[in-house]
Amino acid sequence: MNILIISASPRKGSLSLRFAEYLKAKLIQSQSDAEVNIVNFGEFDIPLPGRATLNKEDLTLFQHELIGNWEKAQIVFFCLPEYNWSTNGEVFIMLDQLGGRNFAHLFDERIFAMIGVSSGRGGRMPALEVGKVVEKLISFLSKMALVSSKLFEAHEVGKNLDDLSKSTGNQVFESGVADFVHYTLRLYKRWTLGAPKLDQL
Repeated sequence: MNILIISASPRKGSLSLRFAEYLKAKLIQSQSDAEVNIVNFGEFDIPLPGRATLNKEDLTLFQHELIGNWEKAQIVFFCLPEYNWSTNGEVFIMLDQLGGRNFAHLFDERIFAMIGVSSGRGGRMPALEVGKVVEKLISFLSKMALVSSKLFEAHEVGKNLDDLSKSTGNQVFESGVADFVHYTLRLYKRWTLGAPKLDQL
């Protein structure tokens, strides 16, 4: 199993990246044979729509890392920072640039799972809004993929995880992440195991 975690904050040392590292450890703990990769938006350089278009034959290092890991992944987690009740513009720029014919395969035969990351008691709106956009792209591109109905609100990440992405001992936080991981892995197995190939349906 190959899993991608997109840490969508461009800030150095962001809480989104801190949570992504914690999530990676929990995924490997739950699924020992999984290859889990994190792509961090710290080097984000996808151009604004209308200014330039991504050329799949001439990708930057960041773009190649993002797209290459996404192509391999069966599950894609979005760790979404909360800004002003929504999330940052880089996320929507990425989805706009990837949501066309040249990269349509990225929205096919995958499970997507959404996490809203907050320094306080928040995170729901980023997860809902980005999940809605990904669902729309799957539909618009006529692909077969699934956005999990179970999202996770990562509350007070600065308090619940230390600088090394280790839990500070909040049992509610720990059990919530464990349940989210378990649900997403079960959903993937339900999606894939024993299912006929799409061209056989």
